[in-house]
Amino acid sequence: MGEINIPRDQQNALQVIDTNELDRLVDLAIREERSGDLHRLPLISCGPYITTKLHYFEQALAKHHLAKAPRKRAETESALRRAGSDLSFAVGAMKRRMETEQQEAQLFIVDDQIMPPHRFSKHLSVRVSYRWRRTVGDEWTFGSVTFVHDVDLRPDYTTPAPKRKPSAAKQEQDLQNRLYQTWERLLRGALYSVRDYFREGGDGDKIPDTFQATVDSHSRGLNNYSTQFWRQQP
Repeated sequence: MGEINIPRDQQNALQVIDTNELDRLVDLAIREERSGDLHRLPLISCGPYITTKLHYFEQALAKHHLAKAPRKRAETESALRRAGSDLSFAVGAMKRRMETEQQEAQLFIVDDQIMPPHRFSKHLSVRVSYRWRRTVGDEWTFGSVTFVHDVDLRPDYTTPAPKRKPSAAKQEQDLQNRLYQTWERLLRGALYSVRDYFREGGDGDKIPDTFQATVDSHSRGLNNYSTQFWRQQP
């Protein structure tokens, strides 16, 4: 699944699933203690959220099938029905999300296919491209905004120092891992920031070309508000 957009192949799989048929097959699987007919639906093509719920349901189904004592079977059946409800809810939630995305795509689309750089420095950046229009009859306007963030690499003296100083290679690996994790936070914040700006009716012409992410005053790192450029504009 994309960070903010459901990929096209997953949308296609979601569209062919009838929720009433899904509920019927879940109930049938519980009664027959096997999930064979459930696999007629393309659940495994609907993305990791749904496939995880399907896996939990099949695990619960297997435990219930193996249970023998009445008390144990009552416990496993209760867990199985919860897992079935979770699976049905996940499919319904993803179908609603898909419908929302398709409706929003009539007025704006934010590209979430962004690859990380091969190597990171303390100067991080994420460029988010988008297209938008005020009404469905207007031509598309294309634009982008680059979010930048300078990572504070000063040592954190609140954590204990290692007993042995790591090698230069290990220090570099740890640094790259830390920078990658920070870049991912910047990426997610940037994507959701642009999407939420358009969701709230924001004017694409007012999105800046570049925005310096703000940092938390205590942790010196990024927080949930660091990339919300429109809330920080004068």
